[in-house]
This record gives sequence, C-alpha cells and structure tokens, in this order.
Amino acid sequence: MSAGVVLYKDTYLDSVVQLSGTRAMREVPGVDWAAVAMATEANLATLEKEGFDPAEWAGAGPGDLFLAVRADSDEARTAAQDAGRDAAFSPRSASTAAGAAEPDPRSLAEAVARQAASNVAVISVPGDYAALETHQALGAGLDVLLFSDNVSLDDEIALKTRATELGRLVMGPGAGTAMLGRTCLGFANVVAPLADRVGAVGVVAAAGTGAQEVAALLDRFGVGVTHVVGLGGRDLGAAVGGPMGRLAVRTMAADPATDAILLVSKPPDPDVARTVVAEAGDTPLVAALIGMDEPLDGASVVQVPTLEAGALAVLGVLGREAPDPAAGLRAQVDAAITGLDPGRTLVRGLYSGGTLCYESLVVLSRVLGPVWSNTPLDKALAVPAPPSSHVCLDLGEEEYTQGRPHPMIDPEARLEHLREQGADPEVAAIVLDVVLGYGAHPDPAGELAGECARIVAGGGRVVVYVLGTEGDPQGLAAQRRAFLDAGCVVTETAARAALAAAAIARRDPSIAELAPFGMAP
Repeated sequence: MSAGVVLYKDTYLDSVVQLSGTRAMREVPGVDWAAVAMATEANLATLEKEGFDPAEWAGAGPGDLFLAVRADSDEARTAAQDAGRDAAFSPRSASTAAGAAEPDPRSLAEAVARQAASNVAVISVPGDYAALETHQALGAGLDVLLFSDNVSLDDEIALKTRATELGRLVMGPGAGTAMLGRTCLGFANVVAPLADRVGAVGVVAAAGTGAQEVAALLDRFGVGVTHVVGLGGRDLGAAVGGPMGRLAVRTMAADPATDAILLVSKPPDPDVARTVVAEAGDTPLVAALIGMDEPLDGASVVQVPTLEAGALAVLGVLGREAPDPAAGLRAQVDAAITGLDPGRTLVRGLYSGGTLCYESLVVLSRVLGPVWSNTPLDKALAVPAPPSSHVCLDLGEEEYTQGRPHPMIDPEARLEHLREQGADPEVAAIVLDVVLGYGAHPDPAGELAGECARIVAGGGRVVVYVLGTEGDPQGLAAQRRAFLDAGCVVTETAARAALAAAAIARRDPSIAELAPFGMAP
C-alpha cells in the first residue's frame, strides 16, 4: 500500500472544486482512499484516522489545501495525485474582448469589475469568511446564494437585515439549491420551459432536497416552475424571523408569470410561518411543512405535511387533475413481499438528501413507530440504535462527510452502508434516495444498482426513489430502469418510498397506497 499527502500552503479552493478533485482521484484504478480538502482540524483528524503520517502536514492550517491518496501501488498513487491536481487546478479563464485569456479573478470586487452585468453571487468559502464576502456582494448590488455553512446565527441575522433594507436576497447560509428564471445554481434539476407546461409555480424552500423534490415532481406532473429560492435552514426559525422567506414570497406574488407559490420547510416557527405566507396576498400558496401538525390558523393557505402532498395540492389549486403517486406500486410491493423471510422485519433508510431523510422519519414513525436516526425527530431516538430497531441515516451530515465527498456526488460512502445493511438478516427493506441533476454524480445507478441486485439475490429488498426530471443530464428513465432491472422497488415520490418500505416490513401492501399525508397506521 502506498500513501502520501501533498500540501499547498495558502491555497483555497471552494468546496465544489475540492469535490471535483476528490472524485477525479478516486476514479483512478488502484486507489483505496483519496481526498482534496482544506487542512481544517476536522479534516486533518480524518487523515490521521485513515493512517496518514502527521509529519506530512506539519504546520498546516485551515488556509492550506491538501491532496491525500492511499493506493495499492506508488504508480496508482502518483496517477491519482496528478488527476486530482489537474481537476483542482485546471485553468478556468475568461476571454477578453480582444480574445486573449485572463486568469480567474482573485476577489469579489475583481469579479464584479470583470462581469459588471452580473446580478447574483455564489459564495462558497469557509464559514469564518463567508459573512464578509456576502456583505461585499450586497454592497455591490448582488443577490447572494450563500453555499457556505458554519456561518454564525448572529452573522446570518445581520446579513439578512441588511439584505432586507437593500431589497436583496441572501439565500442561505447552507443553501445548496436555487433556480432563478432558467438559471440553475448549486444542486438543481432541469425543468421544462414554461411554454411546455400548464400553470407555473414558484418554490420557496428552507430545505435543499425538499426544493428539488417538489420542483422535480411539478415538472413531471406537467406544471411549470418559475423560480426556486432556497432560504437556508434557519430562516423560518424564531431567531432569524423569516426575512428572506417574506421577501421571496412577496416577490413571487408580484411576478405575473407565477400562478401559485409552494413553500417548503421542516417545521418552522408557527408565528414566523404566518408572517411569511401572509405575503402571498391573493396568490394561492401551498405550505408543505413536513411533519408540522399545528395549523397556521387564520392564514389563507393550503397546509400539508409531506412534499408529495405539497406537489399534489398545488395541482389542485391550479385546477389540474392530480396523478396517483401509488399507481402500480402495490404490484411491486406484492412481489417484494413474496418469498421474504419472516425474520426480516426492519427498515433501514440510507439517504443522501437531508430533507428526504426527515420526511421519511415523519412517515415511517407514524406507520411503524419509533425510528432512530443521526437526525432524529426526537433526541431520545438518536443513534446508536438498540438492536432490532428501524433506522434512517442522513449520510450527508458532517459525521459522514469528513474527508470524503457528499453522497450525492460520490456514492462510495453509501455503498459501504448498503453492503453492511444488506448483510443483516433482520432487515426487510433498505430505502435509497438517488438525486439527479447538476452537481450530482453522472451515473449513480451505475455505482449502486449492482450492490442492490446482490442484496435482492441474497433475500433482502431495496426500495429506490430517483429524484430527477427528464431533462437532467443523468437521464431519469435510464436511472429508474437500472434499479428496476436490479430487482428494486422503484417509486414515484420520496414519501412513497418510505411507505413502500413500511409495507414490505409489515407485509401489508395497502400501506403503500395510503393517502398523500401518509399518516394512518
């Protein structure tokens, strides 16, 4: 085994470029483990845990970059380091009017000077620096998608207070998804032109994969999507108070191209949510507040507790006939139950999308009882779980992504869990979400379907939901077909995947056909 770390002092690359370099290295034959990352305390601890020699990064700090590779030969290690270096530092230049290439700008001010017509800044720097960069972007007259996390609550409040005064959006912190007009930012799905759809909906979301789910469902249901605005997970909480939620809803309500608004969130502060939905005025608004039972009394709003129900409710508001998301699912579940060992009674969820994991916890807990998680509905149900428990994991959380790419980008982390859970003789059904679109892995089915087929052949069952649209570069139909060919149950919505898994575990196909609210036991 050959291992080595290459350190680049005073070198910063944003997280997307880091992930690109990591992916390039891990794709080299013979590589066992690799990462391109900043030398933060947590990342250096991961290197040491992986067996690298601390002497190789002596004196490194969070402003330094490292390329680390463990491979089965010196040749493979060197090839991986070259691939990572090429991916991370490949020339990215702009052409001048005279046709000559210019190097990338080194500051936000230089970038604004270079592209004076720009109106949005995407900021993805370490949290300690993100607030300063965002203030500079606001001062330059830009809206901001703040991809960075680890931004303090006080900084978020200050940024959004200033943005409100300026009439600008600060989407985030930790906002990974947006679509403004036809421009996709971060992780986003390709929706059809409005001219090809009936009706148009604006999505306002304090939940990343929740925004992707409802936008993809609306597109597949034949409804147009005008904009997707991500708020960041804290915007609708009591501390922040919903300033960007109010601005986004108010702006969409004034947009003549938007016929209805769909608000998506994990349970918000009820009083904040009321102020946000009130901004819709006469524009119909559906609030998909996942797992929230308290009604928004006095608000003229259709309120539902799942993402699936939100998309279907919008169709109702627009006067469109809603499809049946359970159509054909009973036959798949019946087939999955047939021959299933009676000792298999548990559900395991292995999620890449945090919002989809949360929705699954809500649905499964109301059908199966307590479900344990690293992001539990109740802190008493935090993993590690006791034996013979239902468990759903959000593998995009920090404890699973230190030193490795997010599972939407690299399926390797989920493959490890998939093999482990597939070998458990008590597990009846494993649930996977597979997210397509910009930023996601180019062929997740190519990585995951083979292991799913081995689990099914060994007596287990796998339920897969593919989040995507026909326009996504991975090809929605091809991805779904690969999992069907592997023997998986493939569902039409994320909530339906949780219900199908519960139906298999309970040997009751009717569970898979529950109403969109998914509440009845």
